[in-house]
Amino acid sequence: MAGKDYNHLFKLLIIGDSNVGKSSLLLRFADSSFSGSYITTIGVDFKIRTVEIDGEKVKLQIWDTAGQERFRTITSTYYRNTHGVIIVYDVTNEQSFINVKRWLNEISQNCDNVCKILVGNKNDNPSKKEVESQEAQRFAESVGVRLFETSAKENVNVEEMFMTFAHMVLRAKKESQRHMNRDWQLDNTVHMSSQRDRDRRKKGKKCC
Repeated sequence: MAGKDYNHLFKLLIIGDSNVGKSSLLLRFADSSFSGSYITTIGVDFKIRTVEIDGEKVKLQIWDTAGQERFRTITSTYYRNTHGVIIVYDVTNEQSFINVKRWLNEISQNCDNVCKILVGNKNDNPSKKEVESQEAQRFAESVGVRLFETSAKENVNVEEMFMTFAHMVLRAKKESQRHMNRDWQLDNTVHMSSQRDRDRRKKGKKCC
């Protein structure tokens, strides 16, 4: 059997209100294309792209979820085994930004520990912008996530956003592995020390 063609496989989830451009962002990043015709995503869809980070091949399996309430029971199952979640809002739609809190709450209910990033999409027409960058940045800092403003239509910041997030997820995985290795070494050291103490006590006992 042929070996794997990647060093790491990450499952990423794109969530947010309907019509904020989740599918367009995924299409732009995975296929380098954009479609002006809007078709509602039914349930979920996913695409795969393999990128190189620090000499390692990282396969990204990116799931695009529907934003409508009636699909929420479907998409909630896709939080399982997720390494990173991209929360998208539309900078020309303030309500989609207000709803980010609800999406963050949903993440906390479905994921124990996961990387998150906030993305303000459709940032290509200043006259239509309802969510100012400073306001979004303050909110992002308050909840401890990084903010990107993008335009899938004009291909602005899309590649940078996904690649930065892939770096974050890879870093988090390696940090988690380091912690696990440290804990294992510590447990092993404690176990060996306890065993040596028991052996010394046995040797120290003398027959009457």
